[in-house]
Amino acid sequence: MNYLSVESLSKSFNEKDLLTNISFGLSQGEKMGLVGINGSGKSTLLKILAGLEQPESGKVVFRKDINIAYLDQHPRLHDEDTILEAVFNTAGNARLDLIKSYEYQLNLAETGHADEKELQKLMEQLDDANAWDYESTVKQILGKLGIENFDLKVGTLSGGQKKRVALARALIEKPDLLIIDEPTNHLDIDTIEWLENYLANQQLTLLLVTHDRYFLDTVTNGIIELEAGKIHRYQGNYSHFLDKKLERIVQEKAEVDKARNLMKKELDWMRRQPKARGTKAKYRVDAFHELKQKAGKKTTNQQIQLNVKTTRQGGKILEMKDVVLALGGKSLIDGFSYTFKKGDRIGIIGKNGVGKTTFLNLLTNKRKPDSGLIDWGQTTQIGYYTQDSYQFENEQRVIDVVKEVAEVIKLADGSEVTASQLLNLFLFPPEMQYNVVGKLSGGERRRLQLLRVLIQNPNFLVLDEPTNDLDLQTLNVLEEFLMGFRGCLLIVSHDRYFIDKLVDHSFIFEGHGQIKDFPGNYTDYRQQRASELSEEKRQMEADKPKKEKIKKPDEKKTKLSFKERREFEELSMQIDAKEAEKKVLVEKMNSGNLGHQELMDIGAEIARLDEEIELKTDRWLNLSEYA
Repeated sequence: MNYLSVESLSKSFNEKDLLTNISFGLSQGEKMGLVGINGSGKSTLLKILAGLEQPESGKVVFRKDINIAYLDQHPRLHDEDTILEAVFNTAGNARLDLIKSYEYQLNLAETGHADEKELQKLMEQLDDANAWDYESTVKQILGKLGIENFDLKVGTLSGGQKKRVALARALIEKPDLLIIDEPTNHLDIDTIEWLENYLANQQLTLLLVTHDRYFLDTVTNGIIELEAGKIHRYQGNYSHFLDKKLERIVQEKAEVDKARNLMKKELDWMRRQPKARGTKAKYRVDAFHELKQKAGKKTTNQQIQLNVKTTRQGGKILEMKDVVLALGGKSLIDGFSYTFKKGDRIGIIGKNGVGKTTFLNLLTNKRKPDSGLIDWGQTTQIGYYTQDSYQFENEQRVIDVVKEVAEVIKLADGSEVTASQLLNLFLFPPEMQYNVVGKLSGGERRRLQLLRVLIQNPNFLVLDEPTNDLDLQTLNVLEEFLMGFRGCLLIVSHDRYFIDKLVDHSFIFEGHGQIKDFPGNYTDYRQQRASELSEEKRQMEADKPKKEKIKKPDEKKTKLSFKERREFEELSMQIDAKEAEKKVLVEKMNSGNLGHQELMDIGAEIARLDEEIELKTDRWLNLSEYA
């Protein structure tokens, strides 16, 4: 069943052709990732599909009877709405009004002033509108996204929190077709993994843009690549896409090489013919021009080839001793000590709000500790790439942004390149270098900001979420550069692939000011943590003499209390979710592609889920007697 048809779509921006006569479709159940370099038109295409922009030609057709939800990269919400109102999306929402009235009467009931008839009527209306499940689903998803206080005004939230609220709204609509742009930005790793599992197991059709390669690999079953205004479509997840794209590039290169050889012969023939000879075969002339176009085709993507010179690093780099910092009465760092060594490659892992960015600000001398010592070596030169975009002047030319730092840059091999040559290596071709910054996409601005940091020859790189808004091609070559970087490297990133590839040990921010130095990358940490949790559970089972039975409701009860009724409704949804989670694990275990340790870990997780399902089912059965 076809949900979406895109036919002969074209769109240009600032005299640049973004989409050139593209056509594709989405069928029910397809989960497609949209990939392409920054500025290739990915977000523009999604906005056209969402009706926020109009194409210059072509059409977009959706199946009439489906529900569609769209999440913009920078969603717009009403500042005066509460979080709950923003999620329900509209004032006058019938279910929202019912829930508000019910909550009001419930609060009155706790003080003995409720209108019992009104309360009973509201409960019946909530039943008819299926609003019990709706409310519990809303709060469950918001909780999973790290939002607990539903009465906060949207205007008081950070940009990242607003993105989470908008994401919750899109998920709660339970759309048939979901279109989302960079959903993982501003989410911590735990939340990304929850969202990844949620989308992988939902029966929906999906089109998303993300730079998170693990996310693409887990969630999608197809990839659409946007390249030079055209699209290439691949079946399978991101790993399969990489294999097939390589095959395509090799094939195209062979075809272009063949065309170039033929063109030499044709060019010789064309030059030998008299200019005015009317008998020259017209079909051969036309074929020559077609061959010329094919032979001139570029077959390899331009790559960043950046290896800037690193300032010499002395024996002392940076030392932290008994560092303490609290903000707003909350302990973020409690007596942390560490001496950085040459070649340290450290990833920082932790939930949002535990102080990761604050820690980086301490290292870069942008904030002072409450107590303790931070001592920088005399030769330590820090390059700090922050989450906050550098405020370029919109009328400033791209090349002038680099020339502000240096007009000639020394590379590690001793050679020199001009600002223009360096920009070209960093995917800013000559025609873009003299454009004003205001014409750059968000990802292109981030790439320019990163370039400014790298060309200052730092020997201690501090990167705070460097992967946000960067395309996959830029990420790949950035990783290659960082793997060859000879100084110290400290990274905060929610991109698990990026962290796994670049770091060899991690600072784990556990909360309440505690920071653990762990010898490994993110995947190493998760595996050890899973093993520890499994052992803790086994020990708890061994210490428990017998299984505790859930206390049944009072036999004299004739109906559930308000809270028990809500618990009863939520239990059914929770049991279904646990069963779905278990099904995914069983299928993974039966795939035949897992190692011994992975099988043991999944087996332990299935056993844990079985116990949770049994306990929740017992409770549900007990409550059902009075429902």
